[in-house]
Amino acid sequence: MYKEDIELAKKARLNAYTPYSNYNVGACLKCKDGSIYLGCNIENHGLQSICAERTAFVKALSDGKRKFSSIAIVGASAGKESTVKCMPCGYCRQFISEFVDENFTFIVESNGKILTYTIDDLLPNRFKF
Repeated sequence: MYKEDIELAKKARLNAYTPYSNYNVGACLKCKDGSIYLGCNIENHGLQSICAERTAFVKALSDGKRKFSSIAIVGASAGKESTVKCMPCGYCRQFISEFVDENFTFIVESNGKILTYTIDDLLPNRFKF
């Protein structure tokens, strides 16, 4: 069901800029209207690097999108195939929680198996108004 999302995230991962960690991450964000936004991680030598998940969300938000259904995330060392699940960092989890409802799905792949999570799975008792 989510294989296409994973494949698009893998495609996005090819654009990652990771001269320091050499760990490339790609994300495929789906909006409820069917539109898709891809993102990759972008590093710099300071502390202002941005994760693939936030890249995809910022692109969508700047286009006026506000309703999201899922995000697929894949990561691996540059030039290698992903074998372990790549989960969003704590900063991304809190950032994403601002814009999603309880039905939003996180999609990751681990050794060829697709796994899904909700925002409550990844960030229980999150800060919200």
